[in-house]
Amino acid sequence: MAIERTYAMVKPDGVQRGLVGEIVRRIETKGYRIVGMKLMQIPRATAEKHYGEHAGKPFFDGLVTFITSGPVVAMVLEGENAILGWRGMMGATNPKDAAPGTIRGDFATTIDHNVAHGSDAPATAEREIGIFFAADDLLD
Repeated sequence: MAIERTYAMVKPDGVQRGLVGEIVRRIETKGYRIVGMKLMQIPRATAEKHYGEHAGKPFFDGLVTFITSGPVVAMVLEGENAILGWRGMMGATNPKDAAPGTIRGDFATTIDHNVAHGSDAPATAEREIGIFFAADDLLD
């Protein structure tokens, strides 16, 4: 398998609840390398760009409002099969469907407050990494 990079984020509910350390521990224990990480407040325009594929949908404004409601931890993970691996670690988007042992299964409270985000495909990862990180922000 090829080494790939993916975008990962601890959402405002995860930061507020003090879950960043546990989530980072799980990422590192799994063997992924964190090549970029920052605590940030996402500006509304950036959030709208990030969720651009959902523009015009009834839940778009709620997504943008939530993701800008508090600080997030934005990360770039690197490793074999990082995109699917990170998504597997997160678990199903809806926590009622997320298996125990996954981040969402263990920590998420609702589909709207599901603690973490991860890119779903290589093209998405490239786009999302570019939204939140400049190339010179990342480790080689």
